[in-house]
Amino acid sequence: MRALTRYPVITMTAIVAVVVLALGIAGLAETSRWFATIYVSLIIVWTLVGMVRDMLRGHFGLDVLAVIAMIATLAVGEYVASLIIVLMLSGGEALEDYAARRAKKELTSLLDRAPQIAHIVDSAGTVGSDAITDVAADDVQVGDVLLVRPSEVVPADAVLVTDSASFDESSLTGESMPVTHIAGEEVLSGALNGSQAVRVRAIRRSADSQYQQIVVLVQEAQESRAPVVRLADRFAIPFTAVSLIIAGAAWAISGDASRFAEVLVLATPCPLLIAAPVAFLGGLSRAAKAGIIIKSGAVIEQLAGVRSAAFDKTGTLTQGRPAIVAVHTTDEFDDDHVLQLAASAEQYSSHVLAEGIRNAASARGLALSTAASANEVATNGLSALIGSRTVVVGKLAYITSLAPDTYTVDLAPGQAAAYVAVDGRFAGALVLADDPRPESRAVISWLRGHGIERVAMLTGDAQSTADAVAREVGITEVRADLLPGEKVRLATQMQPRPVLMVGDGVNDAPVLAAADVGIAMGAKGATAAGDAADAVILKDSLVKVADAVAIGSHTLRVAFTAIWIGIAISIALMLVATTGVIPAVVGALVQELVDLATILYALRALSGPTSGLDEPAHSDRAPTALTARR
Repeated sequence: MRALTRYPVITMTAIVAVVVLALGIAGLAETSRWFATIYVSLIIVWTLVGMVRDMLRGHFGLDVLAVIAMIATLAVGEYVASLIIVLMLSGGEALEDYAARRAKKELTSLLDRAPQIAHIVDSAGTVGSDAITDVAADDVQVGDVLLVRPSEVVPADAVLVTDSASFDESSLTGESMPVTHIAGEEVLSGALNGSQAVRVRAIRRSADSQYQQIVVLVQEAQESRAPVVRLADRFAIPFTAVSLIIAGAAWAISGDASRFAEVLVLATPCPLLIAAPVAFLGGLSRAAKAGIIIKSGAVIEQLAGVRSAAFDKTGTLTQGRPAIVAVHTTDEFDDDHVLQLAASAEQYSSHVLAEGIRNAASARGLALSTAASANEVATNGLSALIGSRTVVVGKLAYITSLAPDTYTVDLAPGQAAAYVAVDGRFAGALVLADDPRPESRAVISWLRGHGIERVAMLTGDAQSTADAVAREVGITEVRADLLPGEKVRLATQMQPRPVLMVGDGVNDAPVLAAADVGIAMGAKGATAAGDAADAVILKDSLVKVADAVAIGSHTLRVAFTAIWIGIAISIALMLVATTGVIPAVVGALVQELVDLATILYALRALSGPTSGLDEPAHSDRAPTALTARR
């Protein structure tokens, strides 16, 4: 019943067809003909009204062929064929809906997984207690302790309270293997819990969490219109003209008006109107499965044609996580002692280098001490009282002002140093570097080999640092020391077009919006970058940029091929029909098979190839949230 009411024209046409056939069998041929003629005439008027509305919006309607075919079949008395044409056109809507649902499967599954309920554990409760309150996921507040039962979805971004747990993060990152987290590590909303009940502490409201932002992106993608009109417009007038010429020639040569109708019933436009949107929806779904949310079908078309690419440096071409590469100390201190003191102090800093120092101490198994007091001096460094010792970590000039015996350590391009003083004496320097992503060179090489003529780096970092990274990843065109406005200017002037821009931070939002195609590394970037971009990568891997281009190219290729298959078969059948061997009724039924063939081919966009590049070894790390900042 749902199907019958969803497609009323199909239902009515089927009923009318049964009545027409029954009247014909009963010997009431004239009544049957008039009944069919009146019904089809009403459909013609209704279709013409829709065509006029489209034309007023500047869109040439391909339905003109179907209207002419219906008029022609009625004129020559082929009223059963005219009913089949009506059924075919209305059936095309149902076929498109089915194909669209199949093509949007991955997008829809992301929406279906959105968490709805959260179990809040009372502050005095434990996992085994009954002190649990069920609330809507949107009502979760920062600091709430949540119980996540086996096979449930984490409702909000949180840190793990339980000692360890395993989560399926495939809906977030595309990573098929479960990821294990330990207490204190961040677990993103949308992750599927494993086989044990765990506790987490919410660090963001549900609306601000990673999965809800993905849901918003997916909704935008679902509601977007693929560039169907643009594709159809390219073929509509030529296809209509060719069809009318063939039909007119058949009539003129044969002298039989029915030949005109027999040709036109094979010229219906469903392959153009349905195959293209199905292919684009398939491409959107294919990208979502790979961990890339593309916001519209038009973006897929742009990705397929990209000829220039520009990259931000920090967090895009590099890992965005400065790591210690060397420790220099004076004779009075050893490496582990300096690193332990510096990391203990850096527990209280939000500086970009602080995390790298803490991670290095953790990797060496050094226990960090609690500071009795800590004071961060903006842009200079941090001072902390660790036990009875005053530890200061910061810039060379700042440490020199406190410890006159400080000396400079040699740094290679791309390196930075955090100098350390203890009780007013120079203790050493920690050298850090933000290494390029291991996959960066391969991605740049892949893009150059797949139609990208120009690759550049646009960064606000120092020229020497940018040059060092560019050499490692294979980029020769580098523009450094740029402000956000300068990035926008350079991206808009870049040739050839379309231009692809890849970035991750708040400062990249303007240039992502200005580029023909903006891709945000959403696994670590800010909400602003994701909002401004045309596509968001959910997995912390630059390989996904190449995958996005590959999916775009494959999708557009499938869409055009499906259209050409439909056009080629239709024209071939029309030429055969000029000989009079295909009756109008048979032709209308055969054309439905042409529609089905083109739509089935368009669904190939669901299983297209990606770049084939290997994912980096670190890609199984859980990403930080879209709202997090370094």
